[in-house]
Amino acid sequence: MFLSELAPGASAVITKVPNGGDVFLRLREMGLLPGTTVKLLRAAPSGDPLEIQIRGYNLSLRRGEAGSIEVEPQVAPAR
Repeated sequence: MFLSELAPGASAVITKVPNGGDVFLRLREMGLLPGTTVKLLRAAPSGDPLEIQIRGYNLSLRRGEAGSIEVEPQVAPAR
């Protein structure tokens, strides 16, 4: 599944980030690395950009960028 497919409020672990391009180098520098937990907070009314929470800060991503970052959704623990 891709980061852009998460529902608002859902968390996931990044499994793969593209290697090519300056944009993706910058995203890796900002902490989008395999094994990192991210949470999709919300999407703009038009659906682009998306706001995620990662490593204690909020980051806005274009839907196209988020659509190339593979994630594994986390299942909420039973209460």
